[in-house]
Amino acid sequence: MAEVTGNIGFEETLWKAADKLRGSMDASEYKHVVLGLIFLKYISDKFETKYNELVAEGEGFEEELDEYLAENIFWVPKEARWTYIRDNAKSEKIGQFIDDAMILIEKENKTLKNVLEKRYARPETDKRRLGELIDLISTIKLHTKEEKDLLGRVYEYFLGKFADAEGKGGGEFYTPTSVVKTLVEMIEPYRGRIYDPCCGSGGMFVQSEKFVEEHKGKLSDLAIYGQELNATTWKLCKMNLAIRGLEGNIGEKHEDTFHNDLHKNVKADYILANPPFNISDWGGEHLKDDVRWAYGIPPAGNANYAWLQHMVYHMLPNGVAGIVLANGSLSSNTSNEGAIRKNLLETDLVDCIVAMPDKLFYSTGIPVSLWILNRNKKENTHHRDRENEILFIDARNLGIMVDRRHRELKDEDVNKIADTYHQWRNVEGRYEDIKGFCKSVKLEEVKEHEYVLTPGRYVGIEDVEEDGIPFDEKMDNMTSELAELFVKSRQLEEEIRKNLGGIGYGF
Repeated sequence: MAEVTGNIGFEETLWKAADKLRGSMDASEYKHVVLGLIFLKYISDKFETKYNELVAEGEGFEEELDEYLAENIFWVPKEARWTYIRDNAKSEKIGQFIDDAMILIEKENKTLKNVLEKRYARPETDKRRLGELIDLISTIKLHTKEEKDLLGRVYEYFLGKFADAEGKGGGEFYTPTSVVKTLVEMIEPYRGRIYDPCCGSGGMFVQSEKFVEEHKGKLSDLAIYGQELNATTWKLCKMNLAIRGLEGNIGEKHEDTFHNDLHKNVKADYILANPPFNISDWGGEHLKDDVRWAYGIPPAGNANYAWLQHMVYHMLPNGVAGIVLANGSLSSNTSNEGAIRKNLLETDLVDCIVAMPDKLFYSTGIPVSLWILNRNKKENTHHRDRENEILFIDARNLGIMVDRRHRELKDEDVNKIADTYHQWRNVEGRYEDIKGFCKSVKLEEVKEHEYVLTPGRYVGIEDVEEDGIPFDEKMDNMTSELAELFVKSRQLEEEIRKNLGGIGYGF
Protein backbone atom coordinates (compact mmCIF):
# COMPACT_ATOMS: atom_id res chain seq x y z
CA MET A 1 0.00 0.00 0.00
CA ALA A 2 1.36 3.42 -0.93
CA GLU A 3 2.13 5.91 1.81
CA VAL A 4 -0.76 8.32 2.37
CA THR A 5 -0.95 11.74 3.97
CA GLY A 6 -3.82 14.08 4.83
CA ASN A 7 -6.49 13.02 2.38
CA ILE A 8 -10.05 13.93 3.32
CA GLY A 9 -11.57 11.10 5.32
CA PHE A 10 -8.33 9.18 5.68
CA GLU A 11 -8.74 9.06 9.48
CA GLU A 12 -11.90 7.01 9.06
CA THR A 13 -10.21 4.73 6.53
CA LEU A 14 -7.33 4.16 8.94
CA TRP A 15 -9.71 3.48 11.83
CA LYS A 16 -11.72 0.90 9.92
CA ALA A 17 -8.58 -0.89 8.78
CA ALA A 18 -7.00 -0.85 12.25
CA ASP A 19 -10.22 -1.91 13.97
CA LYS A 20 -10.38 -5.07 11.85
CA LEU A 21 -7.14 -6.15 13.50
CA ARG A 22 -8.48 -5.78 17.04
CA GLY A 23 -9.73 -9.37 17.33
CA SER A 24 -10.36 -10.39 20.91
CA MET A 25 -8.57 -7.43 22.48
CA ASP A 26 -10.74 -5.10 24.58
CA ALA A 27 -11.14 -1.54 23.28
CA SER A 28 -9.55 -0.17 26.45
CA GLU A 29 -6.47 -2.36 25.87
CA TYR A 30 -6.32 -1.86 22.12
CA LYS A 31 -6.49 1.91 22.57
CA HIS A 32 -3.07 2.03 24.18
CA VAL A 33 -1.53 -0.43 21.73
CA VAL A 34 -2.67 1.61 18.71
CA LEU A 35 -2.06 5.10 20.09
CA GLY A 36 1.37 4.09 21.37
CA LEU A 37 2.38 2.88 17.91
CA ILE A 38 0.96 5.99 16.23
CA PHE A 39 2.94 8.14 18.66
CA LEU A 40 6.12 6.18 17.93
CA LYS A 41 5.56 6.53 14.17
CA TYR A 42 5.00 10.26 14.50
CA ILE A 43 8.10 11.12 16.52
CA SER A 44 10.16 8.88 14.21
CA ASP A 45 8.73 10.59 11.10
CA LYS A 46 9.40 14.02 12.58
CA PHE A 47 12.92 12.98 13.53
CA GLU A 48 13.60 11.61 10.03
CA THR A 49 12.34 14.81 8.39
CA LYS A 50 14.97 16.79 10.31
CA TYR A 51 17.56 14.03 9.87
CA ASN A 52 17.22 14.15 6.09
CA GLU A 53 17.49 17.95 6.11
CA LEU A 54 20.77 17.73 8.02
CA VAL A 55 22.08 15.02 5.70
CA ALA A 56 21.28 17.23 2.71
CA GLU A 57 23.22 20.10 4.29
CA GLY A 58 26.25 17.79 4.29
CA GLU A 59 27.91 19.14 7.42
CA GLY A 60 27.72 15.91 9.43
CA PHE A 61 25.30 17.15 12.12
CA GLU A 62 22.60 14.49 11.54
CA GLU A 63 23.61 12.55 14.68
CA GLU A 64 24.01 15.62 16.90
CA LEU A 65 21.37 15.60 19.68
CA ASP A 66 21.32 19.38 20.09
CA GLU A 67 20.24 19.89 16.47
CA TYR A 68 16.95 18.18 17.28
CA LEU A 69 16.35 19.51 20.78
CA ALA A 70 16.75 23.07 19.48
CA GLU A 71 13.61 22.56 17.38
CA ASN A 72 11.62 20.65 20.01
CA ILE A 73 12.13 17.35 18.18
CA PHE A 74 12.48 14.17 20.21
CA TRP A 75 15.73 12.26 19.78
CA VAL A 76 15.01 8.78 18.41
CA PRO A 77 17.86 6.23 18.70
CA LYS A 78 18.51 3.95 15.70
CA GLU A 79 16.91 0.86 17.28
CA ALA A 80 13.75 2.89 18.02
CA ARG A 81 13.22 4.41 14.59
CA TRP A 82 10.19 3.29 12.64
CA THR A 83 12.26 1.79 9.83
CA TYR A 84 13.75 -0.66 12.33
CA ILE A 85 10.32 -1.52 13.76
CA ARG A 86 8.82 -1.90 10.26
CA ASP A 87 11.63 -4.18 9.07
CA ASN A 88 11.04 -6.49 12.05
CA ALA A 89 7.22 -6.46 11.93
CA LYS A 90 7.04 -10.19 11.11
CA SER A 91 9.49 -11.25 13.82
CA GLU A 92 8.22 -13.28 16.77
CA LYS A 93 10.10 -10.81 18.95
CA ILE A 94 8.42 -7.72 17.52
CA GLY A 95 6.68 -7.00 20.84
CA GLN A 96 10.02 -6.90 22.64
CA PHE A 97 11.54 -4.71 19.93
CA ILE A 98 8.76 -2.15 20.44
CA ASP A 99 9.05 -2.21 24.25
CA ASP A 100 12.81 -1.73 23.95
CA ALA A 101 12.25 1.17 21.55
CA MET A 102 9.92 2.86 24.04
CA ILE A 103 12.49 2.40 26.83
CA LEU A 104 15.26 3.90 24.68
CA ILE A 105 13.14 6.93 23.75
CA GLU A 106 12.21 7.59 27.39
CA LYS A 107 15.87 7.33 28.36
CA GLU A 108 16.89 9.93 25.77
CA ASN A 109 13.95 12.30 26.32
CA LYS A 110 13.29 13.21 29.94
CA THR A 111 9.86 14.76 29.26
CA LEU A 112 8.62 11.31 28.17
CA LYS A 113 9.80 9.49 31.30
CA ASN A 114 7.20 6.92 32.45
CA VAL A 115 4.82 8.06 29.70
CA LEU A 116 5.12 5.55 26.86
CA GLU A 117 3.33 2.21 26.85
CA LYS A 118 5.50 -0.88 27.19
CA ARG A 119 2.96 -3.68 26.93
CA TYR A 120 3.74 -5.06 23.48
CA ALA A 121 5.85 -8.07 24.54
CA ARG A 122 3.18 -9.54 26.81
CA PRO A 123 2.09 -13.06 25.85
CA GLU A 124 -1.57 -12.03 25.43
CA THR A 125 -0.66 -9.53 22.67
CA ASP A 126 -1.21 -11.27 19.33
CA LYS A 127 2.11 -10.78 17.52
CA ARG A 128 0.65 -11.58 14.09
CA ARG A 129 -1.99 -8.88 14.42
CA LEU A 130 0.61 -6.54 15.91
CA GLY A 131 2.77 -7.03 12.81
CA GLU A 132 -0.21 -6.33 10.55
CA LEU A 133 -0.97 -3.17 12.50
CA ILE A 134 2.65 -2.01 12.05
CA ASP A 135 2.37 -2.66 8.31
CA LEU A 136 -0.80 -0.57 8.23
CA ILE A 137 0.65 2.37 10.19
CA SER A 138 3.75 2.21 7.98
CA THR A 139 1.59 3.34 5.05
CA ILE A 140 0.90 6.71 6.68
CA LYS A 141 3.27 9.65 6.71
CA LEU A 142 2.45 11.37 10.00
CA HIS A 143 4.76 14.35 9.66
CA THR A 144 5.52 16.56 6.68
CA LYS A 145 6.42 20.22 6.38
CA GLU A 146 3.07 20.87 4.70
CA GLU A 147 0.84 18.96 7.15
CA LYS A 148 2.00 19.78 10.66
CA ASP A 149 -1.17 18.74 12.50
CA LEU A 150 -1.75 15.43 10.75
CA LEU A 151 -1.07 13.39 13.88
CA GLY A 152 -3.29 15.74 15.86
CA ARG A 153 -6.13 14.93 13.47
CA VAL A 154 -5.52 11.18 13.71
CA TYR A 155 -5.14 11.30 17.48
CA GLU A 156 -8.29 13.34 18.05
CA TYR A 157 -10.31 11.12 15.72
CA PHE A 158 -9.05 7.90 17.33
CA LEU A 159 -9.69 9.19 20.87
CA GLY A 160 -13.30 9.85 19.89
CA LYS A 161 -13.69 6.42 18.29
CA PHE A 162 -12.17 4.68 21.31
CA ALA A 163 -14.47 6.61 23.64
CA ASP A 164 -17.41 5.43 21.54
CA ALA A 165 -16.18 1.82 21.57
CA GLU A 166 -15.66 1.83 25.34
CA GLY A 167 -19.03 3.42 26.08
CA LYS A 168 -19.35 4.46 29.71
CA GLY A 169 -15.65 4.12 30.46
CA GLY A 170 -14.75 6.21 27.44
CA GLY A 171 -16.09 9.39 28.98
CA GLU A 172 -13.41 9.25 31.64
CA PHE A 173 -10.74 10.43 29.23
CA TYR A 174 -12.56 12.16 26.39
CA THR A 175 -14.83 15.19 26.17
CA PRO A 176 -16.52 15.57 22.75
CA THR A 177 -14.78 18.19 20.65
CA SER A 178 -17.92 20.28 20.09
CA VAL A 179 -18.44 20.62 23.86
CA VAL A 180 -14.82 21.62 24.44
CA LYS A 181 -14.95 24.07 21.55
CA THR A 182 -18.09 25.71 22.97
CA LEU A 183 -16.39 26.35 26.32
CA VAL A 184 -13.18 27.62 24.72
CA GLU A 185 -15.02 29.92 22.31
CA MET A 186 -17.03 31.34 25.22
CA ILE A 187 -14.19 32.14 27.63
CA GLU A 188 -11.51 32.91 24.98
CA PRO A 189 -8.22 31.83 26.61
CA TYR A 190 -5.79 34.13 24.75
CA ARG A 191 -2.96 34.37 27.26
CA GLY A 192 -2.13 33.51 30.86
CA ARG A 193 -2.44 30.40 32.99
CA ILE A 194 -4.92 27.74 31.92
CA TYR A 195 -5.83 24.98 34.37
CA ASP A 196 -7.79 21.72 34.18
CA PRO A 197 -7.93 19.72 37.44
CA CYS A 198 -9.34 16.61 35.71
CA CYS A 199 -7.66 16.92 32.34
CA GLY A 200 -8.32 13.47 30.84
CA SER A 201 -6.47 13.15 27.54
CA GLY A 202 -5.90 16.92 27.36
CA GLY A 203 -8.71 18.00 25.03
CA MET A 204 -9.21 21.35 26.79
CA PHE A 205 -5.55 22.24 26.30
CA VAL A 206 -5.54 21.16 22.65
CA GLN A 207 -8.63 23.24 21.82
CA SER A 208 -7.15 26.25 23.64
CA GLU A 209 -4.04 25.89 21.48
CA LYS A 210 -6.21 25.85 18.35
CA PHE A 211 -8.10 28.92 19.55
CA VAL A 212 -4.89 30.89 20.08
CA GLU A 213 -3.54 29.89 16.66
CA GLU A 214 -6.82 30.73 14.88
CA HIS A 215 -6.79 34.19 16.45
CA LYS A 216 -3.13 34.79 15.57
CA GLY A 217 -1.98 34.70 19.17
CA LYS A 218 1.24 33.27 20.62
CA LEU A 219 1.28 29.80 22.15
CA SER A 220 4.12 30.99 24.38
CA ASP A 221 1.58 33.26 26.09
CA LEU A 222 -0.27 30.21 27.50
CA ALA A 223 0.98 28.31 30.55
CA ILE A 224 -0.69 24.91 30.99
CA TYR A 225 -1.43 23.26 34.33
CA GLY A 226 -3.39 20.08 34.85
CA GLN A 227 -3.93 16.95 36.88
CA GLU A 228 -5.37 13.51 36.15
CA LEU A 229 -6.32 10.64 38.47
CA ASN A 230 -6.19 7.72 36.03
CA ALA A 231 -2.65 6.50 35.30
CA THR A 232 -3.16 5.44 31.68
CA THR A 233 -5.21 8.56 30.89
CA TRP A 234 -2.40 10.70 32.36
CA LYS A 235 -0.05 9.05 29.85
CA LEU A 236 -2.49 9.79 27.02
CA CYS A 237 -2.50 13.45 28.02
CA LYS A 238 1.30 13.62 28.13
CA MET A 239 1.48 12.13 24.62
CA ASN A 240 -1.33 14.35 23.33
CA LEU A 241 0.57 17.44 24.49
CA ALA A 242 3.89 16.10 23.20
CA ILE A 243 2.67 15.52 19.65
CA ARG A 244 1.61 19.17 19.45
CA GLY A 245 4.79 20.53 20.98
CA LEU A 246 2.89 21.85 23.99
CA GLU A 247 4.66 22.08 27.33
CA GLY A 248 2.41 21.58 30.31
CA ASN A 249 2.76 20.88 34.00
CA ILE A 250 0.41 17.97 34.65
CA GLY A 251 2.52 16.45 37.41
CA GLU A 252 5.19 13.78 37.50
CA LYS A 253 2.48 11.12 37.65
CA HIS A 254 -1.25 10.63 38.09
CA GLU A 255 -2.73 11.97 41.34
CA ASP A 256 -6.09 12.55 43.06
CA THR A 257 -6.95 16.26 42.72
CA PHE A 258 -9.04 16.37 45.90
CA HIS A 259 -6.62 14.52 48.16
CA ASN A 260 -3.28 15.56 46.66
CA ASP A 261 -3.67 18.84 44.81
CA LEU A 262 -0.46 19.14 42.76
CA HIS A 263 -1.04 22.84 42.09
CA LYS A 264 -2.08 24.16 45.51
CA ASN A 265 -0.51 27.55 44.91
CA VAL A 266 -1.54 27.98 41.27
CA LYS A 267 -4.11 30.69 40.56
CA ALA A 268 -5.36 30.56 36.98
CA ASP A 269 -6.62 33.09 34.45
CA TYR A 270 -8.71 30.39 32.78
CA ILE A 271 -10.10 27.12 34.05
CA LEU A 272 -11.61 24.59 31.65
CA ALA A 273 -12.90 21.30 32.99
CA ASN A 274 -15.26 18.39 32.50
CA PRO A 275 -15.27 16.65 35.90
CA PRO A 276 -16.69 13.13 36.13
CA PHE A 277 -20.42 13.47 36.77
CA ASN A 278 -21.98 12.84 40.19
CA ILE A 279 -19.00 10.98 41.70
CA SER A 280 -20.12 9.45 45.01
CA ASP A 281 -16.89 7.89 46.30
CA TRP A 282 -14.57 10.88 46.19
CA GLY A 283 -13.60 10.69 49.88
CA GLY A 284 -15.31 13.89 50.95
CA GLU A 285 -15.76 12.65 54.52
CA HIS A 286 -11.99 13.06 54.98
CA LEU A 287 -11.91 16.67 53.74
CA LYS A 288 -14.59 18.41 55.80
CA ASP A 289 -12.26 21.16 57.02
CA ASP A 290 -10.60 21.78 53.66
CA VAL A 291 -9.71 25.41 52.87
CA ARG A 292 -11.34 25.09 49.44
CA TRP A 293 -14.88 24.81 50.86
CA ALA A 294 -15.41 28.56 51.27
CA TYR A 295 -19.10 28.34 50.26
CA GLY A 296 -20.12 25.26 52.22
CA ILE A 297 -19.04 21.67 52.85
CA PRO A 298 -19.89 19.60 49.75
CA PRO A 299 -21.81 16.36 50.34
CA ALA A 300 -19.73 13.21 50.72
CA GLY A 301 -22.09 11.45 48.31
CA ASN A 302 -21.65 13.77 45.32
CA ALA A 303 -18.52 15.62 44.15
CA ASN A 304 -20.19 18.17 41.83
CA TYR A 305 -19.99 21.08 44.25
CA ALA A 306 -16.56 20.01 45.45
CA TRP A 307 -15.35 20.40 41.85
CA LEU A 308 -17.01 23.81 41.56
CA GLN A 309 -15.42 25.10 44.75
CA HIS A 310 -12.03 23.61 43.92
CA MET A 311 -12.03 25.60 40.69
CA VAL A 312 -13.22 28.82 42.31
CA TYR A 313 -10.34 28.41 44.80
CA HIS A 314 -7.86 28.29 41.88
CA MET A 315 -9.23 31.34 40.02
CA LEU A 316 -7.32 34.62 39.94
CA PRO A 317 -9.21 37.80 40.97
CA ASN A 318 -10.08 38.33 37.30
CA GLY A 319 -10.23 34.63 36.51
CA VAL A 320 -12.85 32.90 34.34
CA ALA A 321 -13.94 29.26 34.42
CA GLY A 322 -15.90 27.11 31.98
CA ILE A 323 -17.14 23.87 33.54
CA VAL A 324 -19.29 20.96 32.35
CA LEU A 325 -21.62 19.57 35.04
CA ALA A 326 -24.57 17.20 35.19
CA ASN A 327 -27.92 19.02 35.12
CA GLY A 328 -28.72 17.95 38.66
CA SER A 329 -26.24 20.56 39.86
CA LEU A 330 -28.59 23.31 38.65
CA SER A 331 -31.41 22.51 41.04
CA SER A 332 -30.35 19.99 43.69
CA ASN A 333 -31.10 21.03 47.28
CA THR A 334 -29.89 17.89 49.03
CA SER A 335 -26.96 17.63 51.45
CA ASN A 336 -26.01 21.33 51.45
CA GLU A 337 -25.83 21.67 47.64
CA GLY A 338 -28.62 24.25 47.55
CA ALA A 339 -26.88 26.32 50.24
CA ILE A 340 -23.56 26.21 48.35
CA ARG A 341 -25.27 27.24 45.11
CA LYS A 342 -26.96 30.14 46.93
CA ASN A 343 -23.60 31.30 48.33
CA LEU A 344 -21.94 31.12 44.90
CA LEU A 345 -24.77 33.23 43.48
CA GLU A 346 -24.82 35.73 46.33
CA THR A 347 -21.06 36.19 45.84
CA ASP A 348 -21.85 36.93 42.19
CA LEU A 349 -19.59 34.25 40.72
CA VAL A 350 -22.05 32.82 38.19
CA ASP A 351 -21.89 34.60 34.83
CA CYS A 352 -23.75 32.29 32.45
CA ILE A 353 -25.53 28.92 32.43
CA VAL A 354 -26.05 26.95 29.22
CA ALA A 355 -28.40 23.96 29.03
CA MET A 356 -26.90 21.58 26.46
CA PRO A 357 -28.67 18.94 24.34
CA ASP A 358 -28.72 15.29 25.36
CA LYS A 359 -26.66 12.48 23.77
CA LEU A 360 -23.51 14.60 23.37
CA PHE A 361 -21.34 12.27 25.45
CA TYR A 362 -20.09 8.77 24.79
CA SER A 363 -20.25 7.90 28.48
CA THR A 364 -23.86 8.91 29.14
CA GLY A 365 -26.98 10.01 27.29
CA ILE A 366 -28.01 12.53 29.95
CA PRO A 367 -28.00 16.25 29.12
CA VAL A 368 -25.44 18.47 30.81
CA SER A 369 -24.98 22.15 31.51
CA LEU A 370 -22.11 24.57 31.06
CA TRP A 371 -21.25 26.87 33.95
CA ILE A 372 -19.33 30.06 33.18
CA LEU A 373 -17.92 31.51 36.40
CA ASN A 374 -16.26 34.90 36.69
CA ARG A 375 -14.59 36.43 39.73
CA ASN A 376 -14.96 39.97 38.40
CA LYS A 377 -18.18 40.94 36.62
CA LYS A 378 -17.54 44.67 36.95
CA GLU A 379 -17.01 46.89 33.93
CA ASN A 380 -13.56 46.85 32.35
CA THR A 381 -12.01 47.74 29.00
CA HIS A 382 -13.83 45.03 27.04
CA HIS A 383 -16.70 43.85 29.24
CA ARG A 384 -19.71 45.74 30.56
CA ASP A 385 -20.89 45.76 34.18
CA ARG A 386 -22.83 42.53 34.82
CA GLU A 387 -22.97 42.59 38.61
CA ASN A 388 -25.88 40.56 40.01
CA GLU A 389 -26.89 39.58 36.49
CA ILE A 390 -26.84 36.11 34.89
CA LEU A 391 -27.31 35.01 31.29
CA PHE A 392 -29.34 31.84 30.72
CA ILE A 393 -29.09 30.02 27.38
CA ASP A 394 -31.28 27.04 26.49
CA ALA A 395 -29.40 25.20 23.74
CA ARG A 396 -31.24 21.89 24.08
CA ASN A 397 -32.63 22.06 20.55
CA LEU A 398 -29.28 22.62 18.86
CA GLY A 399 -27.07 20.01 17.22
CA ILE A 400 -27.67 17.10 14.85
CA MET A 401 -27.82 13.35 15.46
CA VAL A 402 -24.79 11.73 13.81
CA ASP A 403 -26.08 8.24 14.63
CA ARG A 404 -28.81 6.71 16.81
CA ARG A 405 -26.91 7.36 20.03
CA HIS A 406 -24.84 10.49 19.50
CA ARG A 407 -25.45 14.14 18.81
CA GLU A 408 -22.92 16.76 17.75
CA LEU A 409 -23.02 20.54 17.79
CA LYS A 410 -22.26 22.03 14.39
CA ASP A 411 -19.87 24.99 14.14
CA GLU A 412 -22.84 27.33 13.66
CA ASP A 413 -24.36 25.96 16.90
CA VAL A 414 -21.13 26.58 18.79
CA ASN A 415 -20.90 30.07 17.34
CA LYS A 416 -24.53 30.83 18.19
CA ILE A 417 -23.96 30.00 21.87
CA ALA A 418 -20.62 31.82 22.11
CA ASP A 419 -21.80 34.88 20.17
CA THR A 420 -24.91 35.20 22.36
CA TYR A 421 -22.71 35.20 25.45
CA HIS A 422 -20.28 37.71 23.95
CA GLN A 423 -23.05 40.06 22.79
CA TRP A 424 -24.39 40.01 26.35
CA ARG A 425 -20.99 40.35 28.05
CA ASN A 426 -19.08 42.76 25.83
CA VAL A 427 -19.15 46.54 26.11
CA GLU A 428 -20.17 46.98 22.47
CA GLY A 429 -22.48 43.99 22.42
CA ARG A 430 -26.01 44.18 21.02
CA TYR A 431 -27.74 41.58 23.11
CA GLU A 432 -31.49 40.93 23.08
CA ASP A 433 -33.51 38.31 24.96
CA ILE A 434 -34.86 35.62 22.62
CA LYS A 435 -37.89 33.80 23.95
CA GLY A 436 -37.17 30.10 24.27
CA PHE A 437 -33.40 30.54 23.81
CA CYS A 438 -31.79 33.19 26.03
CA LYS A 439 -32.59 35.66 28.77
CA SER A 440 -30.59 38.03 30.95
CA VAL A 441 -31.84 37.71 34.53
CA LYS A 442 -31.24 39.74 37.68
CA LEU A 443 -30.22 37.93 40.85
CA GLU A 444 -33.51 38.98 42.47
CA GLU A 445 -35.45 36.90 39.97
CA VAL A 446 -33.19 33.90 40.63
CA LYS A 447 -33.91 34.32 44.35
CA GLU A 448 -37.63 34.15 43.58
CA HIS A 449 -36.95 30.75 41.98
CA GLU A 450 -35.11 29.61 45.13
CA TYR A 451 -31.71 29.85 43.41
CA VAL A 452 -32.54 27.17 40.85
CA LEU A 453 -30.46 27.69 37.69
CA THR A 454 -32.34 25.63 35.10
CA PRO A 455 -32.40 27.86 31.97
CA GLY A 456 -35.84 26.62 30.90
CA ARG A 457 -37.37 28.36 33.95
CA TYR A 458 -36.21 31.74 32.72
CA VAL A 459 -36.08 31.76 28.91
CA GLY A 460 -39.66 30.53 28.48
CA ILE A 461 -41.09 28.68 25.49
CA GLU A 462 -40.34 29.71 21.95
CA ASP A 463 -43.24 31.34 20.15
CA VAL A 464 -44.75 28.97 17.60
CA GLU A 465 -45.18 30.52 14.18
CA GLU A 466 -48.87 30.62 13.17
CA ASP A 467 -49.54 28.29 10.24
CA GLY A 468 -52.94 29.82 9.27
CA ILE A 469 -54.99 26.68 10.02
CA PRO A 470 -58.02 27.45 12.27
CA PHE A 471 -57.98 25.86 15.73
CA ASP A 472 -61.27 23.96 15.19
CA GLU A 473 -59.92 22.43 11.98
CA LYS A 474 -56.74 21.31 13.74
CA MET A 475 -58.78 19.70 16.54
CA ASP A 476 -61.02 17.90 14.03
CA ASN A 477 -57.96 16.48 12.25
CA MET A 478 -56.29 15.38 15.48
CA THR A 479 -59.42 13.72 16.90
CA SER A 480 -59.99 11.87 13.60
CA GLU A 481 -56.40 10.56 13.67
CA LEU A 482 -56.81 9.58 17.32
CA ALA A 483 -60.03 7.68 16.55
CA GLU A 484 -58.24 5.73 13.82
CA LEU A 485 -55.44 4.83 16.24
CA PHE A 486 -57.95 3.62 18.82
CA VAL A 487 -59.58 1.32 16.21
CA LYS A 488 -56.16 -0.10 15.23
CA SER A 489 -55.32 -0.61 18.91
CA ARG A 490 -58.54 -2.62 19.51
CA GLN A 491 -57.91 -4.74 16.41
CA LEU A 492 -54.40 -5.48 17.59
CA GLU A 493 -55.65 -6.36 21.08
CA GLU A 494 -58.19 -8.84 19.65
CA GLU A 495 -55.54 -10.44 17.47
CA ILE A 496 -53.20 -10.91 20.44
CA ARG A 497 -56.04 -12.43 22.52
CA LYS A 498 -56.89 -14.84 19.66
CA ASN A 499 -53.23 -15.91 19.26
CA LEU A 500 -52.78 -16.48 23.00
CA GLY A 501 -56.04 -18.46 23.12
CA GLY A 502 -54.77 -20.68 20.30
CA ILE A 503 -51.88 -21.85 22.48
CA GLY A 504 -53.99 -22.31 25.61
CA TYR A 505 -53.47 -18.95 27.31
CA GLY A 506 -56.77 -17.20 26.67
CA PHE A 507 -57.98 -14.47 29.03
